[in-house]
Amino acid sequence: MNIALVGLPGAGKSAVGRRLGERLGHHFVDSDHVIEQRLGCSIRDYFEREGEAAFRDVEQQVLAELAVSAQGVVATGGGAVLREANRRALQDHFHVIYLRSSPEDLLKRLRHDTKRPLLQVADPLARLRELHDQRDPLYRATAHSIVDTGRPSIAMLVSTIVMQLELSGIVTPPPPPAAGGEPVA
Repeated sequence: MNIALVGLPGAGKSAVGRRLGERLGHHFVDSDHVIEQRLGCSIRDYFEREGEAAFRDVEQQVLAELAVSAQGVVATGGGAVLREANRRALQDHFHVIYLRSSPEDLLKRLRHDTKRPLLQVADPLARLRELHDQRDPLYRATAHSIVDTGRPSIAMLVSTIVMQLELSGIVTPPPPPAAGGEPVA
C-alpha cells in the first residue's frame, strides 16, 4: 500500500515520511524534490519567477505521475490539496495521512526558514493561521487518517502512524519474538 503525507508547511511530511519509509522498508519520495529536479531550480525561485498558478500546474503533473508510479511513502507539498485533481489522485492511489499541526507549533519550527515562499511575509503566524483555515478542511477531506504532530519526536510520530496502519490492516505487524527472544522466521 502506498502512503501519502499531507499537511501544512513544516508539519514534518518529509522528515516523518523518510523515517516511515525506512521503518516499513518502503521507498520514500518527496514530491517537492521531484518538482525541483523537473524545474531545474528551487521551488522558491520558480514561484517568484512564474507565479503560484504555474507552480501548481507542475505540482499537479508530478502528483499525477507519482499516483500511478510511486511505490512506498510520498511526502506532498503543503498546497497539494488545493486542486481537486490532486485530492482525487491522492485518495484513489494512496492511504493519505494528514499530519495536523497548529499554526503556533509550525511557527516555532519554521521561524528561521527562508525556503518556503508562502511564509516570506511580515507576519508569518497570521499567514500560517490563514493557510490553516483555508487548507485544514481540504486535508481532512482528503485524508484517510489524521495524526496530530504537536510536540512528539519524529520517532514517536512514526510509531503512532505505524500503529494506526497496523490497526487498520494496511501494514502487517512483525511477528512476535519466539520464546527464546529470537524473531520467528
